[in-house]
Amino acid sequence: MGFHPKDLPVSKIYDVKDEKDASDAVEDMVKLGFSNRKEGFRILMPKESKLAKRIGYTITTGVTHGLRQKNEIRDIRYWTYHYDDSHYAIVLISNKDLTELGF
Repeated sequence: MGFHPKDLPVSKIYDVKDEKDASDAVEDMVKLGFSNRKEGFRILMPKESKLAKRIGYTITTGVTHGLRQKNEIRDIRYWTYHYDDSHYAIVLISNKDLTELGF
């Protein structure tokens, strides 16, 4: 990997505090869709390990499930990383668009 996930273009940033916020973010991302976009989505979550793991699981499985229900392509790449001193972040982007952007 010759880049850092923070360098990927994002169209929307979600500041998620708990699993309810994560579910709302998943619903919005699935509604907006990943196809034919040249950017992804960034989710910021608290740097509390147990909570961050639950939020991350909710996001990744929720997006896959939501796209499956809409019969859309589920070829989504994601990275989890330290965003700042108080947040982890997940960036999600379509694998096709990632390739087209040259990453």
